Parts: sequence; structure tokens; C-alpha cells
Amino acid sequence: DDGRGTHDGSYPSLVNIDKKYTADAVHQILEKGRGMMPSFSQVSLDERKAIVDFVMNNASGNVELKSKNSTRNGGDKSPYQHTGYNRWYDRNGYPVSTPPWGTLTAIDLNSGQEKWQVPLGEYEALTKKGIPPTGTDNYGGPLVTSSGLIFIAASRDEKIRAFDKTTGKILWQANLPAAGYASPSSYSIKGKQYIVIACGGGKLKTKPGDKYVAFCLND
Repeated sequence: DDGRGTHDGSYPSLVNIDKKYTADAVHQILEKGRGMMPSFSQVSLDERKAIVDFVMNNASGNVELKSKNSTRNGGDKSPYQHTGYNRWYDRNGYPVSTPPWGTLTAIDLNSGQEKWQVPLGEYEALTKKGIPPTGTDNYGGPLVTSSGLIFIAASRDEKIRAFDKTTGKILWQANLPAAGYASPSSYSIKGKQYIVIACGGGKLKTKPGDKYVAFCLND
């Protein structure tokens, strides 16, 4: 109701949307869909215009929109209501399914067989109670070095970790200023190799960030 979206990010915030998008851009998202959001081309042009006016806080209603390649005019009624791609959490904000809730998996591409799988991420409150790491939702890929290390952030607990490529054993971890929902990169300067990760956060209602953090492998 307050336009701030859902805690897991499945409904994005509408706060200050007029500073991010033009009215026509919002109209095209409604008509064509984007990412996890489906198209609402079955909604009439007038109804889409009313939605755009509402979310853009345009009380005058003078936004002029034109439908592009629309094949339907909103005459049909759907016998159901789509409420979004929702995740199911308990009252404490944890997924209701059995852990692990996020994993890192190694697969042999020659045989197609799984070599190992480990939880990726943890909820600190559960770990303090003696519960083994459960894994978390994660967005981001790994970086594999020639020495057999896997570096990956991705988890909502705002950490970056290094795993043994052969066994999946965690070898190192460090805290980040915000969640690293990205894939790490590597570069070298004067013989020293560095791993860098973008700490943007923001997804899954984690705090946003604007920093890049680099780690030196030679230290």
C-alpha cells in the first residue's frame, strides 16, 4: 500500500519512480513486460493510461500515450488474478522450504555428474543458535582461478567467500559493505593479482551500496 514493494524484491518499489522512468517507458513495461513481470497487453489503453497516471503521481491526467502494435483492446476478462512471482516465507522471514535455501554446485561437464554441492550464504541469527549454514537467496556468479579457487559473493548475508574447486570446502570469507549481487572480476598490477566485487546490494530488501571492494591474493 505504501508503494515500497515487498521485502524480497519480487514487487519493486514505486517510490520516486518518476525520477527513474518516463511515463511512456512505464506504459511500455506494462504493455510488453520486463524481467519477471509479465505483459499486461490485455489491459485496455485507457486502463494502462490510468495506471501510469497513478504511479507517476500525474493528477492532471494529461500524459499522452500511444499503443504500439497492440492486438487486443481489453475486451476480454481473465478468470484469474496474477499476484506476482511471490516467495513463501514464515513469520520470521525465512523460507518455508527445507534448507538449503541457496547452494553452490560443481558439475562435471564431461559426464554431467554433480561433483559436490554446498550451502551458499547463511542467516547469522540461525547460525548463532547452532543451526548449520542454510544458504540464502543468491544473485551472482563465481570466478574460478587457475590455482583452483572459486570466489563468489552473491548471497544476501553481505559476504564474499573462497571455496576449494575440487572439494567445495570453504577456505576464506570476508564481510562486504553491501551484498555483492554480481560476479567477481580479477586483474593484476605489478605481479599482484586482485579480486574485485561490486557491492550494490538492494535486492531482497538488503541495504543498497555503491562501492567496489578489491582483495589482493598475494597478501
